[in-house]
Order: sequence, then structure tokens, then C-alpha cells
Amino acid sequence: MDQIKDFLDLSATVKSYIDHLLEDPHRPGYHFAEPEGLGRPGDPNGAFYSDGRYHLMYLYDHQELGFCWGHISSIDLVHWRRHKDCLVTGNGVLGCFSGGAYVDDDQTAYISFWDVVKPSYWGFENKNNGFGGIRIAYSKPPYEKWDVFPDYSVTSPEITGITTIVKEGKTILICAADTSNIWKNDGIYYMQSGNFRLLNKYGRKEDTPPELRGDWTDLFASKDLKNWNYLHRFYKRDETNKWTDETEDDMCPSFFPLPFSKEGGKSSDKYLQLFISHNKGCQYYIGEYDKTNNVFIPQNHGRMSWSDRAFFAPEALMDSKGRQIMWAWFRDVPSDFEAKGWCGVFSLPRTLWINAEDNTLRMAPLPELEMLRINRRDFSGEFFKNQACLNVDNSLSCEIELVAKVTSGGKIGFRTLANLEKDEYADILYDSSSGELQINTLKCAKTGWPAIEKAPFMLGKDEVLSMRVFIDKSVLEVFVNERQAAGRRAYPQEGGDGLYLIKEGEVEIISLTVWEMHPSNPY
Repeated sequence: MDQIKDFLDLSATVKSYIDHLLEDPHRPGYHFAEPEGLGRPGDPNGAFYSDGRYHLMYLYDHQELGFCWGHISSIDLVHWRRHKDCLVTGNGVLGCFSGGAYVDDDQTAYISFWDVVKPSYWGFENKNNGFGGIRIAYSKPPYEKWDVFPDYSVTSPEITGITTIVKEGKTILICAADTSNIWKNDGIYYMQSGNFRLLNKYGRKEDTPPELRGDWTDLFASKDLKNWNYLHRFYKRDETNKWTDETEDDMCPSFFPLPFSKEGGKSSDKYLQLFISHNKGCQYYIGEYDKTNNVFIPQNHGRMSWSDRAFFAPEALMDSKGRQIMWAWFRDVPSDFEAKGWCGVFSLPRTLWINAEDNTLRMAPLPELEMLRINRRDFSGEFFKNQACLNVDNSLSCEIELVAKVTSGGKIGFRTLANLEKDEYADILYDSSSGELQINTLKCAKTGWPAIEKAPFMLGKDEVLSMRVFIDKSVLEVFVNERQAAGRRAYPQEGGDGLYLIKEGEVEIISLTVWEMHPSNPY
């Protein structure tokens, strides 16, 4: 009887917690929200596709065990099934931190990650620092149980995540943290590690040598995925173009070839290096992979976060269609997240490809998301005036598709999450005069990070604007012309569900459609 009572008490507690989440006005309905714990940091990690399923890991702070990797899977990239945690702490480990994944020819999946170990585990008394080393976990289908190779087969744990090695008689410092996905070239496995810890310790002083400043990654190689050797730095920061500055690091790297099409298919000869700098957020390089010398040669650079670092920690995979698909962590969380009992939200999955004509990155939300559309409403004529109210069934969970001609300094967009009586709203706007795609949350992020995100974007001659806006409780994402995208968190107060059209200057609206979006999160 005691066991039955304990079970019923536990069931009631679980139901109460789920009801609490469902009643939260800021918890998204179709952007993946972590199902338990506190996702801070809440990096997406270890993404891979195998045997008809997409797998995605997420970092979260388990209140009893420390930082663990949760595990979800999906067959449609929209609805996700929760699995038992992929990586958990224990045996002196403080946490399992960011890394990537790889599926070998026999369908065994491998995960690279960085763990941080309590100093006392190694006989040290200083409790203010942890030791970090890179490790490898592996699992076979159906990927329910993960084992970890017992040794630090990539790098041995040293204080602050920095490892010292001797190569060809020369002492080399490398950063043993935040690894990339693993890939295979000519029978050899490769993997990158980020450089934040090393940059922080040595790269920010006035007398720092140039080779210890700015972003880079270190490259490791293995013949068996168990024993790894350091090779060299994977790429050199281009100081001529000044794409990045000396304060920026490269962490959470992701390295895959870019297809020519959003549908996937054949890959180009260009590769995408997604990464973050901790001070400026998500960004990328496009370039060539010299497979003979195993170095990456950046040829182009772009950002996915501009005003701060709220768009963070990218993770990507390649699927069976040849698509490169990425997620990022919306780092912004309300100040009272602990009272809410949860935090951690991912961007919508987006497909990435390269434009063959100018070698620039293209991006779009996955077409699978369209299965969530319901209650379509098309607007015309009388609604096409500035500050027109768009009455839709659920403006807090919707997708907007706008097609318009914008010329001579015109502006077009939407005032969302609006309570005009309280002067609260968030604006999404294309401003042709400044050449920017903007998300302005200064009036609607009092418990978050108020900011104006300004993504560079300019229509070409005779190019028509095609804008897709996704509103999901506290998440705003916008894509324009498959050439630019931006996203932020915002926190509307009670009654903040107004949706209005913003239209100024020479703008001709061709079409405007709004769908309510059915929630895909279970709670």
C-alpha cells in the first residue's frame, strides 16, 4: 500500500508541475522548450540523423546531479519524444558540457563532449575551479543507452580546461572544451575543440602574442575514435577583412558541407563553420576545406546575432536528404525563471544552403513546420494601412506571411505582443532606408534583455520582399527572402496579444496571410 501511495503522490506532483507549465503565459507552444530543469546554459548538442529519426541533445542543470544532457528524437522535426538522459554526471564530475555527434558506417553514434571534474576528485582542495577534459560516448540503435570511453582519450583534464602538450619538441597550449561534431576524411576521424578558456587566460593582455588573440579552433585526429592526437589549428582568423575582432572566441563549432538547395541534394565544395563568440553570439564562416592538409580556409563571414549574444550555441546535422539543419539557443530568459520552474528554448530548426552565384548563406524555416498551420486568414484592401489591427484567432501563437514591394525608404512589418494602453509591444520591421531587418523589444522585455536587433538586409533592384514571422508566446523569429533571419525573446504582460500592421512610405502589399500555429510541445 505504501508503494501505491508513493506512486499516486508522485503522479499528482508530476501532473501539478505539467499544469504549472501549461499555465505559464511565456512558455512557447511550438519552439522546443526544455521539458525539465533549468536550461542555463541550455545549448543544443549532439544532433544526428539515423535510421529515419532525428536526435537532438540539450544541456540543462539537473538540480541534484549537475549539468546533464537530455535527449529527444523525432521523425518530423516538429514533434519530439523525450528519452532518458544521454549523459549524466557522477564519479566526481560537475557537469557534461557542449559537444557534437557522428554516426559511423555501422550506425554506431558517437558523441564528443567536455566534462568538468571536481578538484577534490583529483586530490586538490581548491573548490573554485574545475578540471575539464574531452571525452567520447557511444551508443548503438535505438540509442537508448550511452556508454563513455573510460579514459580522456582526446585530452587529459587540466585546470581551467587548458591542456599542455609537446609536439615536435615544442610546447603547445590547447583548449579542451566545447567540441565540434566528428567527421571522417579518407578513413581518419577528425574533431575540433574551441578556444574560449585559453583566450580568457592568455589572450586578453596587452603583451599577448598575436597567435593567442581572437578566434581559432584546434584539430584532433583518430583512427579508431578512442585514441586521438592533436594535429594543428584548424583555421586562421583573417585579420585583413576584420570579420571578427581579438576579443572573440570560437566555441560550440559545427562543421558540415553546404548543399546547393534548401531541399538538400548534392553538397557544394563549400563548408559552413557555425560557432559562437561568448561576447557577440552566433556567427559563421563559409569557406573551403583543404582535405589534403586538413585545414579550413574561411572566405566569407556572417552573424546571426548583432546587438548582444541572445542567439547562442548553434548545433547542426545533415539528414538523409542532404539538408544541413541547425538550431540555436535563445539565451535570453526572464529574471524570475527559477520561480517558473523551467527555462531553455531553441530556435526553430532552419535549413541552410549556399547560393551558387555569390557564395552567400541562404536560410529558411523547415517546410515540416507548415503541418502546424490551422485557421488560415487572408487579409486585403481595407487592412493595408498603418497601424491596422489584424484580428486573428490566436496572435500569441501564429505565423505571418507577407509579400510586398518596398521602395524609396519604405517600412513594413508588425507590432506584436501589444498592449497599447500600457505602451507595451515588440516591433518586427524591415526598414529599407537603413537596410535593416529589426526586432525591437525595448517595450516588451522588462524581465528579459530589452534590445533592438538589427540584422543587415537590403532588397535588390526590383526584388520583392517575402517575410515570414513566427510568434510563439515569448519567442519572435523572422525570415526574409531566404537571405536573412533574426530572433529574440520578449515577455508580454497580461493582455499583450495585440497584432498590428506597420506600413510607412512607398509600400505595396501583394499578399498577407496569418495562420494560427497548433502547439507541438506536450506541455
